[in-house]
Amino acid sequence: MPTPSMLEDKLKELSNFSPTTMPVLSVYLNTQPDQHGRDNFEPFLRKELKARASTYVPGSPERDSFDRDVKKITSWLSTELLPSSNGAAIFACSGAGDFFEALQFDAPIQRNQLYVYHQPHIYTLAKLNDEYPPYAAVIADTNSARIFVFGLARTLAARTVTNPKVRSRAQSGVSTAPFRSPAGWSMRRYQLHVENYHLRHGKEVIDQLDRIVREEGIEHIILAGDEVILPILREQLSPFLAAKVIEEKNLDMNIPEHELLTMTLATMREHDAQTDSESVAAMIDEYRAGGLAAVGVHDVLAALANGQVDTLFLSTALEQLHPDKEDLHEALAPDIGRLPPGSGAEVKIPDALVTRAQQTGAQVKFIEDAALLANVGGIGASLRYRL
Repeated sequence: MPTPSMLEDKLKELSNFSPTTMPVLSVYLNTQPDQHGRDNFEPFLRKELKARASTYVPGSPERDSFDRDVKKITSWLSTELLPSSNGAAIFACSGAGDFFEALQFDAPIQRNQLYVYHQPHIYTLAKLNDEYPPYAAVIADTNSARIFVFGLARTLAARTVTNPKVRSRAQSGVSTAPFRSPAGWSMRRYQLHVENYHLRHGKEVIDQLDRIVREEGIEHIILAGDEVILPILREQLSPFLAAKVIEEKNLDMNIPEHELLTMTLATMREHDAQTDSESVAAMIDEYRAGGLAAVGVHDVLAALANGQVDTLFLSTALEQLHPDKEDLHEALAPDIGRLPPGSGAEVKIPDALVTRAQQTGAQVKFIEDAALLANVGGIGASLRYRL
């Protein structure tokens, strides 16, 4: 299964696929088992593949390519799809150098989809990439810690920090007399010893976290633990790490890994919704002020064609707003110009936007709250510069 960085690379590779007059199949499947442990995507796939095949003339190069792709797709699903997978994305075009790519994920793909187009349809894949970014989660107590990197709804990496437990005052034989007595001073020294021990442990945990964050390029951190260790961890954070912490949670060190993943994913979703609202509001304010922003399909496509877009904001309702292929001038969709003459100039707007964003290194943010972009046609962009 791909890591987030591998998925980023694959998106870039798919976006640079040269358009072709041969049919390019893009298949997205929800492979989560039902209550009986069975997959439910096969009836959808059989029906849709048969319907699309019937649109090509039997014996034509296009139909031959399509039929070969169907065989490859069904073979891969029967032999390579893992029982643990919750989603699969397959791209195929035998008529273009036997092109075939198949990916499977722990992260679910919510609905089955089939696209037949002149290049891979990557909108859904880019949305999955945006929904499940990598992040670090630390669960700790005063003598141990587990540090996880989660991404694409699975554990990408895990490290453990363990130190010997410090015995209680009674176990250590230290008197519990008041501080004002000699024995009390002994107790105070022992407490300082314990505090220093906890401090060293906290520093070791944060040092490990810092290495992981830098190695993996992590942008978000969630800290969890008991009421003793959390303040210690917080004090040890460098400004670099502190800026990435999105929440602290009071949790038991022994929480199962799958529960920690589920809980922190919910936290990430809440944080994402909040930052989406703030980012979209800032982009629209910039547009109103005549600054570095564009809204609406035409202006954003033009900015993408010029390489001006820094961040593309797409409403998740955009596919419903633009469900069909539409005519666009080559200046707005440069990939059209790479097709042979007479091939037509119709493109699917959502995919044209995402593909061009990937080609030009623009970040793509999918906005779940459709109301945030409703007044600007479901699309906006912050710009790098104005022409």
